[in-house]
Amino acid sequence: MLQSFFSQLRDYLNIPLFVLGKTQFTLWSVVYILLLVTLLFFLTAKMRSWIVQVLRTKKNIDVGISEATGSIVRYVLITIGFLMILQSAGVDLSAITVLAGALGIGVGFGLQNITSNFVSGIIILFERPIKVGDRIEVNNIMGDVVNISPRATTVVTNDNISIIVPNSEFISSIVTNWSHTDRLVRYSIPVGVSYDADPEAVREILLGVAASHPGVLQDPAPQVLLDEFADSALNFKLRIWTNTFTERPLLLRSELNYMILKKLKDGGVEIPFPQRDLHIRSGRIRQEA
Repeated sequence: MLQSFFSQLRDYLNIPLFVLGKTQFTLWSVVYILLLVTLLFFLTAKMRSWIVQVLRTKKNIDVGISEATGSIVRYVLITIGFLMILQSAGVDLSAITVLAGALGIGVGFGLQNITSNFVSGIIILFERPIKVGDRIEVNNIMGDVVNISPRATTVVTNDNISIIVPNSEFISSIVTNWSHTDRLVRYSIPVGVSYDADPEAVREILLGVAASHPGVLQDPAPQVLLDEFADSALNFKLRIWTNTFTERPLLLRSELNYMILKKLKDGGVEIPFPQRDLHIRSGRIRQEA
């Protein structure tokens, strides 16, 4: 009974499905290839993680270099392993040559964007213009880099929205990296006051606001610049440094503006509005009959 079952199973698995070149694919050969390819991807992923972990323990090896090395080793092993699996399954590799030629034509016409993104991903991993954890801005997209894959980079905005950006954008476009070397950034807060205000008093108020906010660093120290003698106001700039609000600049500006407005009102400093002098000239208006 058991022998009859295995005999029927063998006959079922040997049913021809299609022919590629000189190779006839059966259900068993397809299942065999799929299982080994799945195992290949699993093992190479584990090996990549191991290589990256080993390289990261070396103090003189950059994180981006270790990531790129692990990825390249994995792709090479996948290519070699895939060819070995096909050969062990009895696949005629001359048919693979035909497929490779067709794939080359496809890359030339329809897959150039994928190829460009892949090459750009390798460049990003090696040169590291951006890295995981950076605060970046590209094509009006601002957020934190959470993942860099060979094809695209995932950026999470302040609204917790994940945006998938093709890697070629980081090579061909202008990219602002707010934390390329570190997360220390400087912001300028414009403040306009009346000409009747004492500039030194305004300076002390703005420095006091900067000193009282926990997100503003005192080293480098905040600065207050008298920036412009405008038509209706003395324009100051409060320059502050922060490393905790790099990803939330609008929130920091808003909190400082609230504090500045309150301190200016408490200090009796007027915030001006546009003023114009009107000169009325007397004269007679002719009336036509």
